Amino acid sequence: MKKSKLSVTDCVYLCMRNGKYWTFWELQSAIKNSFGKFYGEPTISAAIRDLRNEEPRQKYGFPNYGEVVTKKRCDNKKGWKYKLLEGVNNG
Repeated sequence: MKKSKLSVTDCVYLCMRNGKYWTFWELQSAIKNSFGKFYGEPTISAAIRDLRNEEPRQKYGFPNYGEVVTKKRCDNKKGWKYKLLEGVNNG
């Protein structure tokens, strides 16, 4: 994918495909460092939700059914961490 043409969903996917858990703030920093783009937490949250939709499922090779993203509480109980489920991070 060409860097200048990346959507926020593309940036979130490219970061999350490594299979680790991410907070919004970690994604925000990684996107800024890797792609030179800055997105607020609500935009990143929307992009994570967007990964569940039909078009991104097809684009990134996700299954047509079932959950593709999981979340867990941060250790400090303030916020959540998200990751792509195994089998969907085909990067």
